[in-house]
Amino acid sequence: MSQSIQFSTPSRTPHLLHLPHSRFHRPLTSLSFRQFPLKYTSIRASSSPEERSVVATAVSTDTAAIDVDTVTEAELKENGFRSTRRTKLICTIGPATCGFEQLEALAEGGMNVARLNMCHGTREWHRDVIRSVRKLNEEKGFAVAIMMDTEGSEIHMGDLGGGESSAKSEDGEVWTFTVRAFDSSRPARTISVSYDGFAEDVRVGDELLVDGGMVRFEVIEKIGPDVKCLCTDPGLLLPRANLTFWRDGSLVRERNAMLPTISSKDWLDIDFGIAEGVDFIAVSFVKSAEVINHLKSYLAARSCGGDIGVIAKIESIDSLTNLEEIILASDGAMVARGDLGAQIPLEQVPAAQQRIVKVCRALNKPVIVASQLLESMIEYPTPTRAEVADVSEAVRQRSDALMLSGESAMGQFPDKALTVLRSVSLRIERWWREEKRYESTPLQPIGSGFSDRISEEICNSAAKMANNLGVDAVFVYTKDGHMASLVSRCRPDCPIFAFTTTTSVRRRLNLQWGLIPFRLSFSEDMESNLNKTFSLLKSRGMIKSGDLVIAVSDMLQSIQVMNVP
Repeated sequence: MSQSIQFSTPSRTPHLLHLPHSRFHRPLTSLSFRQFPLKYTSIRASSSPEERSVVATAVSTDTAAIDVDTVTEAELKENGFRSTRRTKLICTIGPATCGFEQLEALAEGGMNVARLNMCHGTREWHRDVIRSVRKLNEEKGFAVAIMMDTEGSEIHMGDLGGGESSAKSEDGEVWTFTVRAFDSSRPARTISVSYDGFAEDVRVGDELLVDGGMVRFEVIEKIGPDVKCLCTDPGLLLPRANLTFWRDGSLVRERNAMLPTISSKDWLDIDFGIAEGVDFIAVSFVKSAEVINHLKSYLAARSCGGDIGVIAKIESIDSLTNLEEIILASDGAMVARGDLGAQIPLEQVPAAQQRIVKVCRALNKPVIVASQLLESMIEYPTPTRAEVADVSEAVRQRSDALMLSGESAMGQFPDKALTVLRSVSLRIERWWREEKRYESTPLQPIGSGFSDRISEEICNSAAKMANNLGVDAVFVYTKDGHMASLVSRCRPDCPIFAFTTTTSVRRRLNLQWGLIPFRLSFSEDMESNLNKTFSLLKSRGMIKSGDLVIAVSDMLQSIQVMNVP
């Protein structure tokens, strides 16, 4: 049996109950409770072999009508609803993980999104990775989304030369940073710089930070286009690493402020991403909402109906200054702590991370915590205790996703690094549930219209009911993903099964906290949708009779509570 609270217009249902004017700013049109028996096809013990064969064939054929993530299906069968991980995991793909078998290992290990860093590799290389991920999804049942990360116009190093993927800088060594181009092999300990005015702008005594401070140098001499620098903090130099320089304790920003957010190379990369059908484009060094709006207009005009999400990377002082307007304009944000830590004092980074996560949650935008989560695992098979504590704090803040960078792109232990993220996320989430730390602080309204406000209230109520009733799962039927994101925003104590009709929406939903996305063809008849869903999921062993679920839909604004028949 099912109990349903349904919101509709007078033309659809009779006026049953008048409500006074409320914060919706106009009266709720109707509120009805109804009960109906759910229809579910079963095989009677007395059925003939022919009848059993027909029914079995129908179930087998119907099972193909739903796309289910292979890993989630196995987890649900083995450990039940509470075993599912809520925090999503992103892996940067690089030389260590670009093969089909390596990608499959990452997907089986819990990778929800594959990130392509356009600072590295050719477009042909990235195209091969994209097609491998798509093939993996089709053949293995995954829903791994693809995020393309633009290079940006900030000052950065070039390739190291000699085909090397990294170089170690030791304390006291002198390295040369130069704007010269080399036709032949470059001298030892020489690094090219992308910015032509670099040698003129730096001064002797300036401090040069590589990759947000992973390596530090002091400028000791300028010789024409060459800048001699003394290594004061040793570390690993990676190709295309970001460069910043400080003078008298302050970041030198004048030249960077004049550089465009999206470079000419970035626009070519964006055209490439559109052609290859990536799911997200992450924009580096966003300074204002205007850049995001400009890119979204470009995508709408060029992607021929495609819907590519735009992720704003928060990694500069300008990003923090205009944080709310940037996040409101974007489809999500990334806390890029490496570069952010090069522009603000290191001790301010944790507070900035917490603020960004909080703002994204309030505005219903997914947020990714990135950079140096498990940096030591580039070289070592186990993380430091401090790194585990850092990951735990990001999960405790209820971030949507965590991202590996060099750990998965070129590290020696990418699978182990992903396993650490997964196990820490599961443990902290389990602790959160055991302590019943439900969040009582109400979320601010974000909808601009009456219908949007109703959707928000329905999702808020569904999440609260899910916690109070101890339901096994929330079912969301959504065509564009909005209703599912609203439920995710509430962070209910149970997994959220998000059913959508398109593969692209399903992949994009795989970035958001707690969502288990399925592709399923459905109608506006909720009873029919529920019957079909129960039949398909029971046939795969993902749910069983007696499980308690709450169902909401963005087609028919309603809440339904029921036991699986």
